[in-house]
Amino acid sequence: MALFDLPIEELREHRSASVEPEDFDAFWAKTLAEARESDLDARFEPVDTGLSTLQVFDVTFTGFGGHPVKGWLTLPAGAEEPLPLLVEYVGYGGGRGLPHEHLLWASTGRAHFVMDTRGQGSAWGGGGDTPDPVGGGPAFPGFMTQGIDAPENYYYRRVFTDAVRAVEAARSHPLTDASRTVAMGASQGGGITVAVAGLVPDLVAVLPDVPFLCDFPRATTITDRNPYREIALWLKTHRGRADEVRRTLSYFDGVHFAARARTPALFSVALEDQTCPPSTVFAAYNAWAHQDRAIEVYEFNDHEGGGPFHDEAKMRWLRSHQL
Repeated sequence: MALFDLPIEELREHRSASVEPEDFDAFWAKTLAEARESDLDARFEPVDTGLSTLQVFDVTFTGFGGHPVKGWLTLPAGAEEPLPLLVEYVGYGGGRGLPHEHLLWASTGRAHFVMDTRGQGSAWGGGGDTPDPVGGGPAFPGFMTQGIDAPENYYYRRVFTDAVRAVEAARSHPLTDASRTVAMGASQGGGITVAVAGLVPDLVAVLPDVPFLCDFPRATTITDRNPYREIALWLKTHRGRADEVRRTLSYFDGVHFAARARTPALFSVALEDQTCPPSTVFAAYNAWAHQDRAIEVYEFNDHEGGGPFHDEAKMRWLRSHQL
């Protein structure tokens, strides 16, 4: 599809119409405090993968509600000193996959942690291993409307909490340098990254690629592509509940987390992206609180964004920040 969103000049000025809840900070402080009442109990089991240049650990830690969450920690073989840590979140429908799907970042000499996404991992890649034990009200197939009746019940309350606990778990390993922690991810993973940036104040950088879960008021009306379309289809059936849904989503909108971010960021956006429309990405980018921010614009790409070219851009940017 050709360009369909705002012109680039207007994208660089776009601001979201999402209304921030008055108790946004209190909601998240209470959520994280409740999660931390459970012991993190991060366990790292060595895995024989046949990868001679890397060492891999099968990780289990305690996330939202005391539920076990899985992950992979990958390190360069023979690492003896704490390494800069990259915590990665995966895209919609995917899981942590298999260890050999994650070779790039540990190959650069960094520690790389991949969080499994609860309840997902059956749409692409090597699958997932983390169930979501929490039920909810009537939902459209997918994850976007699970528990959408109230912020306390919403699916992404559990996921964002898991994501913060994943940082804590990864930092607990003796070969990771907690003082040099970077969060990263693409699409859903990018949206989770933006949320973590607003919830974990001492990250040193974040890398959100074509982030999802940003500027819900615009996203749910400008695109008819899933996953955002799941919300519109739920409302098509549950007539008259739009205000209720908007209230719930406002607690999870990336623009409000971005306004609390106190870390440098490198975003990416694709101007033909119908899954995460460029205006929704720019809404989070333009709200970013830290002055050290940059965005790579891929003019003729859809949701694949910069792909391997952006991997190179991220490596250059990390080096420029001595990470």
